[in-house]
Amino acid sequence: MTFSGSFSQNRPKPETLVLKPSQVFDGQNLHRNWVVVVEGERITAAGPAASVAIPPQARVLELPGQTLLPGLIEGHSHLLLHPYNETSWNDQVLKEADALRVARATVHAKATLLAGFTTVRDLGSEGAEYADVGLKQAIDQGIIPGPRMLVAGKAMIATGSYGPKGFDPAFEVPQGAEAADGIDNISRVVRDQIGKGADVIKVYADYRWGPNGEAMPTFTLAELKLIVEIAASSGRPVVAHASTPEGMRRAAEAGIETIEHGDNGTPEVFRLMAKKNVALCPTLAAGDAILQYNGWRKGIDPEPARIVQKRASFKAALAAKVPICVGGDVGVFPHGDNARELEMLVSYGMSTLDVLRAATAGNAKRFHLDNRLGMVKEGLLADLISVSGDPTQDISSLRNVQLVMKGGQIYREP
Repeated sequence: MTFSGSFSQNRPKPETLVLKPSQVFDGQNLHRNWVVVVEGERITAAGPAASVAIPPQARVLELPGQTLLPGLIEGHSHLLLHPYNETSWNDQVLKEADALRVARATVHAKATLLAGFTTVRDLGSEGAEYADVGLKQAIDQGIIPGPRMLVAGKAMIATGSYGPKGFDPAFEVPQGAEAADGIDNISRVVRDQIGKGADVIKVYADYRWGPNGEAMPTFTLAELKLIVEIAASSGRPVVAHASTPEGMRRAAEAGIETIEHGDNGTPEVFRLMAKKNVALCPTLAAGDAILQYNGWRKGIDPEPARIVQKRASFKAALAAKVPICVGGDVGVFPHGDNARELEMLVSYGMSTLDVLRAATAGNAKRFHLDNRLGMVKEGLLADLISVSGDPTQDISSLRNVQLVMKGGQIYREP
């Protein structure tokens, strides 16, 4: 295995390549005996070998026994976090300097890219201000290797609802997101986040601030609608952290595009989401990882109630035909292990083919990127990976990454 591609601002023009895998998954269907031509940063041809003209002097990459597919899209990442069994979330927010967190995030970005995830939606800097905006710029300018990024900046919370918590009320501790309340303050915060580089507005529609620490709604429906209205006027979507039925209902009614987690969703609220075309990003791997950090011996101990509940809610979402986007809340567990979420989606009842479609063309469409990437299709950006085996039959084949290309640049090659 070799690593190539320049990480400086003066990157050479990508070469012309002809990719000859055993098969191609184009984002929707599997094709045998296809070739794909890449010139510069784009795919210029993709189709049956007999009908594709090979440019003169192109370099041919034979990929025997491999499946070529669009670069995978991670729908819920936090590149500025690292696993909670290494350092608790509270300590990361309160004790780790932003410079340290950014340095670590550059390693996370490279690991994500080399694992075959060429795009990430990074949903909150978790106390690191707008470091995610700078990280995105460093990747875009070729300073460091990493995936394309959609960033949320500081995310939005209702005052008093988020953390860190557990301190003397006389002290104001740094928060993991930005508080906003009321029409004037909400309007200012949304516009300020947009102005400072947020591609998407993330809002916490509920959080663990009930009388007994249980999750309860935060923003009112009117407040959520205002957030959506202001963001939409700048062409930006809003996504919501929500796990309670009422928080999810308000988010769906407000016009929010994706709901993250949805642990306690009911058949009724999932029917509403399906009706309004609101996607669920279930983040199965994050909850699974946290329970293991807390002592659950997966495969040995009985499944905790939280896992049983999550299985039931996800099954209800599938039954209601809620659109599913793929995102694991990576950062809770290690960056580069993003395929864990896809494996869990299959184990929770989603078909392997549907998971692959969701992680490529589906996420691209949901995140408004389908005019640029997500398919192996002429004219789109050459964000491509190859894996040994057939991921349409065995999702774990996605761990066998052989080739990683982003914008025609090869970052990993057999």
